[in-house]
This record gives sequence, C-alpha cells and structure tokens, in this order.
Amino acid sequence: MEGAKKLANLRQLMKTVKVDDVQGIDAYIVTMNDAHQSEYIRDRDKRIKFLSGFSGSAGTVVVTQEKALLWTDGRYFVQAVMEFDPPELWTLMKDGTSKSVTIEEWLRTNLSTTAIIGADPNYMSHKTWSTLNDNLSYTGHSLKSIEHNLIDEIWKDKPLDGYNDIVPHPLTFTGKTAGDKVKYCFEELNKNKVDVLVISALDEVAYLLNLRGTDISYNPVFFAYVILHSNEVHIFLHEEKLTNAARQQLIGEKVNFTLHAYESIGKYLKNVKISDSRKTRVWLANDASEALYFKCIDKSVHHAVTPPCLMKLVKNTAEIEGMKQAHIKDGVALIKFYSWLEKELSTDDQNKSITEISAAEKLEEFRKEEKDYQGPSFPTISSYGEHAAIIHYKPSEKTNISITTEKPYLCDAGAQFLEGTTDVTRTLHFGQPSDYEKECFTRVFKGQSSLSMTKFPTGIKGNCLDSFARKHLWDVGLNYLHGTGHGVGSFLNVHEFPVMISWRPYPEDPGVKPGMFLSNEPGYYEDGNFGIRLENVEMIVNVDTKYKSNVEFLTFETVTMVPIQRKMLNMSMLTDNEIQYLDDYHKKCYHTLSPYLQKAEHSTALNWLKKETSPIRK
Repeated sequence: MEGAKKLANLRQLMKTVKVDDVQGIDAYIVTMNDAHQSEYIRDRDKRIKFLSGFSGSAGTVVVTQEKALLWTDGRYFVQAVMEFDPPELWTLMKDGTSKSVTIEEWLRTNLSTTAIIGADPNYMSHKTWSTLNDNLSYTGHSLKSIEHNLIDEIWKDKPLDGYNDIVPHPLTFTGKTAGDKVKYCFEELNKNKVDVLVISALDEVAYLLNLRGTDISYNPVFFAYVILHSNEVHIFLHEEKLTNAARQQLIGEKVNFTLHAYESIGKYLKNVKISDSRKTRVWLANDASEALYFKCIDKSVHHAVTPPCLMKLVKNTAEIEGMKQAHIKDGVALIKFYSWLEKELSTDDQNKSITEISAAEKLEEFRKEEKDYQGPSFPTISSYGEHAAIIHYKPSEKTNISITTEKPYLCDAGAQFLEGTTDVTRTLHFGQPSDYEKECFTRVFKGQSSLSMTKFPTGIKGNCLDSFARKHLWDVGLNYLHGTGHGVGSFLNVHEFPVMISWRPYPEDPGVKPGMFLSNEPGYYEDGNFGIRLENVEMIVNVDTKYKSNVEFLTFETVTMVPIQRKMLNMSMLTDNEIQYLDDYHKKCYHTLSPYLQKAEHSTALNWLKKETSPIRK
C-alpha cells in the first residue's frame, strides 16, 4: 500500500471512530512502542514505520486531517527525511533543538479547544500519557483513550505474532538465584508499604526470573508480565513456550510461581484485592503502559522505578566477570575484522569491492567464531563517508556503498554473549585523513578520555558528567546531537535505563554506583561529509583520592578492548596525560587480547594489534 493511501485510510477511520459517544477525532497520536514500552520491537509493532516509512527506534507521530508530523531526536534527523513515504506529505519535527516545538504545544496551537485527540493507551507509557494530558489541559484539550488501534485496522498484511522458547539463564552467569531476587522485591514491597508489584518491562522480567528468550531481535527477552503479592509470583506468558528446563530452574531456585495466560494480565490486575478494609496499593513504573494504569483506577498507585530495574543496573561479581569476558571475546572478533578490512582495502585488486553490508557480514562471521555468541545486540551501523553522519545509519540494498580509502569508516556494533552484552564504536581511515578530520577525531578522543579519567562522587547523576565529553568540541563551536552514554545490560538490553549520561536530566536516574556499566560515546557528524564516533563500555569502580572524606569517589574502568586508530590523531593537540592514558589503554588491549591470537591463522590480526597498540612514547 502506498504511503499516501495509508494516510488517507487512517484519516477516513479517524472520521468514523467514536469516543465518549462523539463520532470522529481530530488528531491521532502513534507511538514507537509495544505493550511493554520496549525500545526494540517486533515487525508487527512497527506502526510508525508502516505509516511513514521511518525505521528509527525513537519517534512519535501525530496525524490530523491536514498534517502528518514525526517528532524524533538528533540521531534520526537525516534518516527520517530520507525514509519518509512520501516525503512531501510528512513534516519532521526536530526534538531537542533550541527551536523545537513539543507535541502538546503544536496541538494546542493548531487545534480548536473542542478538538478530540486520541491515542491507544496500550502503546503509550503512563509518564508520556500524563505529561501530554496535563500540558494539553492548559487550553482545555484532553487525550482520549482508543483501545482498538487504528493503525492495526488499516494494516491488512500485518506480520503474524511470533513467540519462541523461553530458556534458563544459569546461575554461573546470573550470580544470584531468582528466589533471592524475588525475596528482595518482597522486602522492598514491605519497606514501601505496597501490596502488589507489577513488572512489565521485558528485560526486568527476564532478569528477575533468570530466563531468556528470542521474541525480539537483538534483545534476549520474551513476552511476559510478572505480578508479585502475598509472597506469590504470578507469571503471565505463553505457557507452551516455557521449556521444561526453564520451569525446573524456577523450581530449583525456589520461586513460588503460578502461570497465567499472557492475555489475562489486565483482568487479573483489575481484580486483585489484598484487603477489604482499604485500597490495594500497587507499585507500577512510570514507564508501564497507560492501559495497565487504567486497570488500577480503584487502587492506590505507588509510582517508582521497580526493584528489578535498579537491581540489574548494578552487576554482581559473576555478572562483572561475565561482562569483562564478553568484551574480550568481542575484542578478539573486532581485531580480526579491522585487520582483515585494512588488508583488503590495501590491495590493488580492482575487482574486489568491500561494501558497508559485506563488511558487517564479515564482522558477524568473526563473532560467530567466539564461544557462546548469541547474535548482535543491535543492527550493526556499518557506515562509510557521508553515511557515517547519519547517527543510527543501517545500510540497505538501496543505500549500500563501497568502503574505500578516501574517507573515514565508522562501525558501531554490539554483541550478545551468554556472559554479557557489548557495544563498541570505532572510526578508522584506511587512507590519509585530512587535517580537519584529524582535528575532529582528536577532539572526540579528548572528550572520551576526559570522561573516562574523571573522578566523581558516588550517586552523581549522569547529566552532571556529560560536559566532560563535549568540552573539547564546544571549545571550537562543535557538538553532537545524542547522549554521551547509556547503561548496558548483562546478556540483556544493550540500552539499559534509567541511568544515562546526557545533557538532558533524567528524573528517574538513580545516580552512578560501583558495578554499573555505561557507554562512553562522544562523536561529531557533518552532514554530507563524514561522521566520527568513539565508544567504549566502562565499569564504575571505586577510586582513591588525595583527600579523604565521608563521600565515596568513583571513576571509570574501560572494559572495551579495541585500539584507537593513532593515524587519526593530531598528536600536537594531546596533553602528556592523554598520551599516557592512550599508551596505557593500548598496552592493556595488547596484553589482554594477544594470547587469543597466537595461532598461525591469526598472524594478520596479531600483527595489526601489535602495530595499532605500539606506544606513542617509545
């Protein structure tokens, strides 16, 4: 179905839908979410992609009878314009810029006070719904619930549901039994005087139960909800997908569980009642769907980040060791990949062409050589030249180009191992970089190393750290339009919230603590020319300081093991401290990875590693 026809069909449906006995709505809001507010979603939940053509992972659409608008952030400005179908019928609203207009501001300005604005509460978080509704109320507008999704009604060839086996994740990797995690949750319930805990985020469910699945690409999760109350664990899932091994592990880890049909969550939550003498108090995250909140209308709701969410941010001893091992394995694969790529691009064979897609496929080959590799943790961003300026670029048959020695190549790739999750970006030039490219790269490196070396008090929020990574770009009027860092899961989601390093403050950010893993990924992007990003995963660790106080201080320990290309650095811009930092990091990379590259067939990779990690200071 053509894009124009999709919009026409939606607008016709908007005229006929009934809300509060009134026929027709004036605006319809479409979100990027599934019922669990997941960042990565199944094809059948990609309603914005179906309607607009935009395939990014963040965005919100508003459709009126005259306009179709997409709000998204700086990662996707270029990509959205490229993907709109048809481009002349869509308007890009640039979120997070100085001139940006919020959704509610646009609606208040462009719709009459009697206008009806509709959305599906199953696919919008309570936090978003409440914010929109509160801000719309200033001008007498309100957000109305439409639980039969209008996009689904016009999407006739929608992909079928797919649910896969649910498997155990062993104690060797989790470091803590599901029974112990459940016990802690009940302790938190008692401490906060709450009766019922609802867990709807899929990574929280998987973490709590020590189970994993493959229902969503790149994230080892499965579709389920968990409700805890009265020392009971109620699991809502597709029971036929729970393997016997998973069931036996739950029993062995002393989880007192009852299984329910996945679809029965709403009815169960609506009917759960702990006492006849008072309202049942329910713990729900602000990121849970508004539909779940609707089921608690006769209950008292405790709005807070859930205990499993906070628990999984701070890795235990087994998880820390697993994360380090995962990054070593990924480092080995990436050394093989970059050494292969450099060798291929240095040949004079005119018939041999390495493209963005074939390079990503070769990296996947090398990763598959590593034991317990489970697949990528997100679609590999293999981007050359001007494509690297598209922050979350994904090569397709339509956009795929050859990698040459003329411009920088940016590769942002992550892996899932049973031991842990990785996310690493390197930018390399296989020819001669220009002075300007080297300056930009050097400023990005200075920002990354500055953040990595900084010391800070425990509990500080991520937004307080963000400027360390940006300062050297800001000094010359440059910047980047994405956050600097995000949490990383342990064989879970590569983006683990709510801990963030960003210029935006996140109210639910619990503050950094030892044992957390965060990315450190400044960059610089020039539309139509090139893009640069350097990304390491860092572990938060305790650090000694010259003066002692009653405040614990922390710093970063880099677990990513991939060299920084020295050819791209302007050495005259580096301080002695930065040179020492890089030499120390490269020494660690070599001593950590070289033992895995001693076989004769790995000689190219070993020689490349030795070359790239040789010290600046001899």
